[in-house]
This record gives sequence, C-alpha cells and structure tokens, in this order.
Amino acid sequence: MASTFMQQFTRKTKDVAKRSTKRYVEEALYRNLLKEGSEEESVRQQLNQFLKSHKSAFKWEVDHSIKLLRQRHLYGPALKLSETMKKRGMNKTTSDEAIHLDLIAKTRGIASAETYFVTLPDTSKNHLIYCALLNCYCKALMVRKAEALMEKMKELNLELTAMPYNSLMTLYTKIGQPEKVSSMIQEMKDSNIMPDSFTYNVWMRALTAANDINGVERVIDEMKRDGRVSSDWTTYSNLASIYADAGLFDKTEKALVELEKKNDRRDLSAYQYLITLYARTGNIREVYRVWRSLRLAFRKTANISYLNMIQALVNLNDLPGAEKCFREWESGQPTYDIRIANVLIGAYLKNGSLEKAEELKERARRCGAKANAKTWEIFLHHYLQSGDIKLALECIQNAISIGRGDGSKWVPPSAVVTEFMEHFEQTKDVDGAEGFLEVLKQSVEALDLNVFETLLRTYAAAGRTSPAMRYRIKMENVELSEEGKKLLEVICVE
Repeated sequence: MASTFMQQFTRKTKDVAKRSTKRYVEEALYRNLLKEGSEEESVRQQLNQFLKSHKSAFKWEVDHSIKLLRQRHLYGPALKLSETMKKRGMNKTTSDEAIHLDLIAKTRGIASAETYFVTLPDTSKNHLIYCALLNCYCKALMVRKAEALMEKMKELNLELTAMPYNSLMTLYTKIGQPEKVSSMIQEMKDSNIMPDSFTYNVWMRALTAANDINGVERVIDEMKRDGRVSSDWTTYSNLASIYADAGLFDKTEKALVELEKKNDRRDLSAYQYLITLYARTGNIREVYRVWRSLRLAFRKTANISYLNMIQALVNLNDLPGAEKCFREWESGQPTYDIRIANVLIGAYLKNGSLEKAEELKERARRCGAKANAKTWEIFLHHYLQSGDIKLALECIQNAISIGRGDGSKWVPPSAVVTEFMEHFEQTKDVDGAEGFLEVLKQSVEALDLNVFETLLRTYAAAGRTSPAMRYRIKMENVELSEEGKKLLEVICVE
C-alpha cells in the first residue's frame, strides 16, 4: 500500500492530472476539503475522512490544498495534511519545508518552529528555509532574533533576494521605525539585489508612516523609470489606500483607475480592493459597477465577495442595498456563513434596530450558523452603549465560551474591561465587580494593574473590607501605585 501510494505521488504530475477525466477533477482533494465551505470545523472533518480512508493523492493536489488552506488562514488543517503526507512518503522540496516551518510557527509557536529548523539537515537549510524563519521572527516582532538571523545569512553567503529585506522592512514599519527602511533600500541597491513589487509597496508604506506623501509619489516614479519591476495592481491598491488615508480622494480614484487596468488576470482580491476603496471615497456608483464586473468575471460568487460588498454598502449607509445583496447571497448558498450575517447585524444595531438584529441571529442559527464570538462582541457593544450591563456581561460570557474560530481564546478588549470596572466603581457594586473578574479569568491568564486598582476603589467606595485582598494582590504579582497601596491598607482592615 505504501509503495503504491508513493508511486502515485511521485509519478503523476500536474500536467498528467490536467489530462484526467472530468470525474477525477471533480473529486480532487482540495475540492473535497472545501466543499462544505471554509469553516475550520467542516474542513477538519473532511480532512479526517480523507486521512482515515488512506486514499492516494497527487502531489500537486496536496500542494494546492495546503496553499488554499493557508489562504483561508486554516493553518491547523494545513499542517496536519503536510505532516501526514510526509509520513506517507511524499518527498518534500526545500520550498515545502519552508512552508511547513511557517505552518508550525502559526499553529504551535516560534519555539516549535525553531526546534524544527534545528532538526533539518544543514544541506536542506538554503535561503528559503532561513527566509521562512526570518519571516516568522518578523511577524512576531522579534527584532533582535530577526536581525541576528539576517546577519547569519550574510555570513553564510546565502543567496539573498528581496524576500528577507521585505520581511525586515515590514517589521521596522510595524514597530514605528520606518526611517530604517530607506537605509535597507540603499543596501539592496549597493548589493545589486533587485527589488520586487512588494519592496516598493513596503517602501511606500514606510514613507506614509513618516507623512511623506511626496516621497511615495517619488517611489512610483522611480519604479517606472527603473523598468525592471513592472507595477502590478497591488502597487496601485497600496497607493490608492495611502491617498484615501490622507483624504486625497481625487488621487485615490485616479489610482483605482490604474489598478483596474492592471487587473488583466481578473484577480478576485483586486475587485475587492476596488469595491472597498471606492466605498471609502463615497463613490457608490463605482462600487456597484465593480460589483457587476466581479459577478461577470467569476462563475460563482464567493462568500468573501458578498462579505466585502455588503460591508462596503453598510459603510456607505446604503442599508437597503446591503439587505438586497444579503438576500441574494442567502438564497443561493447551501451553507450559511455567520460572518456575512454579522455585518448586517452590526448595521441593524448601529441603527437601533435590535429586533431585526435578533431576528437575523436567530435565522442564521436555524440555518446552521450559530453565533460566533464576533456576533456576541457586536451585541456587547450595543448593550454597553444602551447601558444594559447585565446583557453585556452575558455577551462576554458567550463569547468566551465559544472562543475564536482558530481555537484561541476570545479576550474582551481592554477598553471594554475598563468600562465594566468603572461602572462597578461608580455604582459601588463590589459583588458585580467580583463576578465580572471571575468571568474574565476564563480568558486571561493574569489581571492587570488597572483592573485591581479599580477593584480596590470599588471596595473603598462601597465601604467594604477584605482581609484576603493583600494575599490576592501578592499572588497576582501586581505592583500597586502609591494610591493603590493606601487603599489596600484601608480595605485589609480586620
């Protein structure tokens, strides 16, 4: 069985697969994995069925399946598929190993990715593997490790492309050091390392962070003069976004015209950027025109496209248009996507239509899409605005119990926690504050200083004492302010 599987894996190629029968193409692995939609639970179920069946698959199928899973941020299933196929004898290229390392970092953390890197033989550690680890460090904002690894790559005389520079420049922009980007650009020029479109995009973003819009335009001009890197639609989506952020809507729309010209391959993401950015300029006519173009370009309109369009219409305060688009999506979908319902629920609540929001949540439930953490977060903000602390707390409890779609815990925003604690302080509600903290402990490992000091003020306002409070503060390893220490002395009186 294993040898047969291996033969099918290595002998067959993507070209052979393309000459396969229509029946086989319809049953391709990636189609089966995603046939019930992109919800992680359904993808995991389909993947487990495939793995239990011990069916064979072409290598290109596995590669394409992993690619699609990564695009949908389904890193857990992607890693499981990658690991299982390796155990079954699929030969991995260095590019495959780099992707595998990235998946480990996303699902198990940087430490696990580092362990995997160490276990790889030195002969396999080419520039792709190093770049994968470097990118992990940069995404985790681990500046020292990222810079040290870049120096190591230079010492080893590894082939350096724009890729590692792009990662580092993105890191510097994120941590508020955009001035370092220009020096890295100069280093690339001095080393004759050819920039790519991503390099120019990062450079533009760094200049934007420094409020240098003229510099952004100079980068565009330089790219055109250089001629080695042809601008693609992402360059103009980036430029349009920069102009929109600056409130330069005339220039935004000119960049969007160029974006559309560059979208000769009819990339779905390009259409979505056009819709989103035209909505930001307030040009609803262009939003609908691009939507029609998108519908004509693709045989089936994806959920993500409906999500994007409905959100754009909601942002434009075109609620009737958003409802019409929603009904169209709802009538043609075999599976319900709670993310799309959430957009309309949020719009209803923003307009004070609690009844409509509740009805839509219930309709989604009947159609098989239970409220997720985002749903409850939307209702949470509504109840906070209306001053209904009891229902707001229920929303927090529901969101915490469900967790996020990727399996991680849902943690209420710090501003929400502060609002709750300040409410209990103002109402002198010690029991309410303590009950809230019990709920909060289900999603956070440790309570911060502000939470404890507000709790102390609540006790003091209510005239309540707690001899055990000193021990609690010690166990939480919280360093109180001078005011907090004085309150603690009062509260801990026997």
